[in-house]
Amino acid sequence: MSRAQAGSRRVTIVMYHYVRDLRRSAFPRIKALELAAFRAQLEFLSRHYTAIRASDLIGAVKHGHALPPRALLLTFDDGYAEHFTEVLPLLEARQWQGCFFPVADAVTGHRVLDVNKLHFILAATTDAGALASHVLDAVQANGARLGLDPPDVYRARCGTVSRYDPPDVTFVKRMLQRELPESFRAGLIDELFRTHVTRDEASFAADLYVSVAQLAEMVDRGMYVGSHGCGHYWMDTLTPARQAREIDGSLAFLRSIGAATSDWIMCYPYGGFDASLLDIVRQRGCAAGLAVTVGVADLSADDPLTLPRLDTNDLPTAAGAPAGTWTAQA
Repeated sequence: MSRAQAGSRRVTIVMYHYVRDLRRSAFPRIKALELAAFRAQLEFLSRHYTAIRASDLIGAVKHGHALPPRALLLTFDDGYAEHFTEVLPLLEARQWQGCFFPVADAVTGHRVLDVNKLHFILAATTDAGALASHVLDAVQANGARLGLDPPDVYRARCGTVSRYDPPDVTFVKRMLQRELPESFRAGLIDELFRTHVTRDEASFAADLYVSVAQLAEMVDRGMYVGSHGCGHYWMDTLTPARQAREIDGSLAFLRSIGAATSDWIMCYPYGGFDASLLDIVRQRGCAAGLAVTVGVADLSADDPLTLPRLDTNDLPTAAGAPAGTWTAQA
């Protein structure tokens, strides 16, 4: 039986962010996948799936190649140091390829992205309600000057339960990730980061992110490195001109480390995209785009530029766990 006869057009794409030994971490409350749980999940995945490479996905998208049954692609967002020190050796031991999507400015600029500052602010304090009150007080104090909505309007709009977080945490994230004007929210995040985490941002960034040399080595060692933009913005909030600068800058960064920039893969920060961004990446030769819509990708039905992914939390982290609903759909 040929591969095309035996294969399929479905692929389970799993999304990872922080993967670390939280017991030894200075921030044990950070929302991360424990390293031991990652090892166990890899064992679970090896029992139920067939790992593929980025080139297999691209071949399926571009040329209609069939994929093996229960095809699996592992993706790692944001370019954290543990992706090199911890994840890479475990993937190599299985002869699996990981797809890594670092943020160009974080790697080259030695600055902590606002999204990561917010993660560590939340990990450093046990009182998300106090953080929410601080944000609301800032809105009240600056509302007239900046033309902001009243605090209670923001609270009603942003303070709901999300897939991962309780209302206070969801509120703080939404307000400081996209709801408030960019310069205003950046100032608030910087203030909270200096207060709760550290004043030495450069050293923190050096420890947090993978280096340029490490990324180049990952490419040399057979890993895939793709685009995650330059500044980790909600790309659907940017003008088309600014979207183009984000994409072009990230492609230049990929070229600098020896990564592929033809038939490449885009990973949208926060899963945010719109029609203008899709036009831009398509024009620049993007073969596949990764969103955060939850599901198993079906290349016979899904737009290849907006493929769904599962989060690591959607799959078991016990090696011997039985196959569940998502595995049955693979």
